Amino acid sequence: MERRAAARRSTAHHGRMQTPAPEQKQKQQRRGGGGVSNRQRTPPPPGCFTIQLLMVFLWVAASLAFLPLVLPPLPPPPLSLLLLPVCLLAVLAALAFVPLDAHNNVVGSSCS
Repeated sequence: MERRAAARRSTAHHGRMQTPAPEQKQKQQRRGGGGVSNRQRTPPPPGCFTIQLLMVFLWVAASLAFLPLVLPPLPPPPLSLLLLPVCLLAVLAALAFVPLDAHNNVVGSSCS
């Protein structure tokens, strides 16, 4: 009997659409929420390009294209700075082929 009453309540709750009360509608209209006459800009949804972001991309592209033509050439870096990325790549490649001992790396173990 209690299960049936709970089932009826849950279907009744999910079955109807929730509409805001008249007081809430008036508050939204006063704040300018949800009307056609709302002139405020709404923020773009995440993951969309905006005009400002496009302008930043164009500025960076233009500076990468024209600054090397304007700036004087730089001297080559020292040999130690050229070897640094090569050494880092060698260390990472060596670590990639080192076998992993999974028995010592147990995650979530309750024994200590």
